[in-house]
Amino acid sequence: MLIVRGLAGGTDLTGTLYERGEQAPSFRGAPDEDAAYVWVCDEFYEVSSGGTVQVVDGREINLAFESPMPRGFDTREQALECAKEHIRTQFARIGLDPTDVEFETENGSIEAENYG
Repeated sequence: MLIVRGLAGGTDLTGTLYERGEQAPSFRGAPDEDAAYVWVCDEFYEVSSGGTVQVVDGREINLAFESPMPRGFDTREQALECAKEHIRTQFARIGLDPTDVEFETENGSIEAENYG
C-alpha cells in the first residue's frame, strides 16, 4: 500500500492507496474486489460551528467530515492522479489554493481496517 500525503496551510491530509493483491477495506459502497487499486481518504468541508477544530493557514476552522468515498482504478497512474486531485479538492474546500499542495508518497505498513 502507498500512503499519499498532501501538505498545505500548515497541515496535511493523508489517504491510502491499496495496490493489487492487498486487502482493501470493505464497507458499503467500497469498490468491487476486482479493482486493481483502491484509494480511500477522508472528505471534509468547513462549517460555521460544530465539527472538529483545526488550525489551517494560521486560523482556526471547524471541519465536518463525510464518509470516505473509496474509488477503484485499473492502473497505478490513474489511482495516484486521482489521489492527488482528491487531496487538492479537500484543501480547496477549506479555502486553500490547490496549486499550493505539496505531496509525499511512501510505502505504508498500516493494517487494512474493515469499516462497517
